Amino acid sequence: MSSHSCVSRIRRAYGLKRVGHGGTLDPAVTGVLPIALGPATRLLPYLESDKTYRGIVQLGVRTDSDDLEGQVLEERSVPGLSRDAIDHALGPFRGAIQQRPPAVSAVHVNGERAYKLARAGQCPDLPPRPVIIHRLDLLGWDPKQAQIELEVHCSSGTYIRSLARDLGEALGCGGSLARLRRTRALGFGLEQSVTLEQLEGEPPALLSPLEVLGHLPQHQLDDNGLAGWRCGRLQTCDPGWALESPVVVVDPDGNLAGMARVASPGQLQPKLVLDAAG
Repeated sequence: MSSHSCVSRIRRAYGLKRVGHGGTLDPAVTGVLPIALGPATRLLPYLESDKTYRGIVQLGVRTDSDDLEGQVLEERSVPGLSRDAIDHALGPFRGAIQQRPPAVSAVHVNGERAYKLARAGQCPDLPPRPVIIHRLDLLGWDPKQAQIELEVHCSSGTYIRSLARDLGEALGCGGSLARLRRTRALGFGLEQSVTLEQLEGEPPALLSPLEVLGHLPQHQLDDNGLAGWRCGRLQTCDPGWALESPVVVVDPDGNLAGMARVASPGQLQPKLVLDAAG
């Protein structure tokens, strides 16, 4: 099932047209897909952007999509490898790196999606892009199946398929992604997730936006400030907050009033006003 299909299921379950998802999952990938309903779709850009994955890398196989869903381009023998040798090979992939996206991906190339060009027989030239791999752990090594199990905590825009491909090249035998599960995305974990089957009955209760935005600083308006906020006026705030950082704004009753950015020391500029005047 695609992410778009999941959104359609949510629309039917809650009887809403305005539904959005945060972070596309390929149809072959399982795990966490954050969903926002109604006005909350406007809050998606303010959520934590990092993601965590658990995946299996198949060594000895290289494909055109960098996973086992693609067409096999080459098969190679896998050398005898120890866990220490694999962990040593993982070293250069930790931290801030340059990563070339898969040819079959949603990256734009001259206004076209790379996967469309690839399926048309073209070979899109995708330059490396900066990504951050905060944590890369070796969970298991099965020499009989030539499969490596990894856990990856990474920045948005990181492709685990590219990591599988590049790790295989570093080990001298090629590699492709065999399986992948996203265990955390935009601040949500598997333990908070509901299954699609649970939508068939009474739809699960929704999380409060304030709970979801708890990683950001919060500014509470007084009655006078609320009137100005609803008209889009600048608000005074903590002068120690970092410039350009996002801030959650709540009304005098503690309800979400919108989002702002620190425009200058001690001043908030409204960016999203949920109950604007006029």
